[in-house]
Amino acid sequence: MASESGLDLVEINAGKDMPVCKILDYGKYKFKAQKKAAEARKKQKTVDVKEIKMRPNIDTHDYEVKMRAINKFFDQGDKVKVTLRFRGREMAHQELGMQLLHKVKEETAGIAKVEFEPKLEGRQMIMILAPAASK
Repeated sequence: MASESGLDLVEINAGKDMPVCKILDYGKYKFKAQKKAAEARKKQKTVDVKEIKMRPNIDTHDYEVKMRAINKFFDQGDKVKVTLRFRGREMAHQELGMQLLHKVKEETAGIAKVEFEPKLEGRQMIMILAPAASK
């Protein structure tokens, strides 16, 4: 029947009992599937992880600038990795770094959720924030 009508016989589902086949133009079918996949890729939003680096003794103005950048990243739908770097004797005062990261966490509580709690890794403390799903 397929060769009489000038179309292809395509096996849709190779089941155990009975295979399912369709008579269709295979080239046209592949073209439509390719267009549909391209359209799905176009509408897809990739989530980037942006990094903000701070120091434990950051000044208030510098902190505010970093917070504005964090808020801008959340508006764009990106995740934010907050990295706090300790140098020299700052390692003796890790509690200051933890306080700073908790302050960031409190200020972004309305617009973001903590994906990775603050944790010390070597000489730096890392926390990952993701935009809240309520947008």
